[in-house]
Amino acid sequence: MTNRRVNAIAKRLSRRSSQRHLPQASVKIERLDDFLGRARKLARLADAGKPIPESFVISFEDPADMLAVLTPARLALFRVIKQEPGSIASIAQKMKRDRSAVTRDVAALGKAGLVTVTEKTHPGHGRMKEVRARAKAIKLEALVA
Repeated sequence: MTNRRVNAIAKRLSRRSSQRHLPQASVKIERLDDFLGRARKLARLADAGKPIPESFVISFEDPADMLAVLTPARLALFRVIKQEPGSIASIAQKMKRDRSAVTRDVAALGKAGLVTVTEKTHPGHGRMKEVRARAKAIKLEALVA
């Protein structure tokens, strides 16, 4: 096996193992009362010294706000970032999208809490911003009545 092949396999395995530790994000429509009720329940568990279940919930009060953040283009971007984290430029190139549009969408996903952007030193090339997914999947929950 060539070094190139070994490096490609190692990169894929590393990516898979890092994705296993990511939680599933639950994105939902939730009234303020429901959100506060969930927070009170977690506070009671903490006060009682009981373990708090791991969860990753992003809630919106208005379905229109959720749809404004989770556009089809941003969901496609999330999938690409989850598969292979990287710089905004490399992600834009993979998706054949304009870099400024990807930057805007990454900012929106970051504000929602679905991705993180960290600045890293790129040996010999200065600095780069690396984009990573914060969840292995997004579970959408919406009831519009």
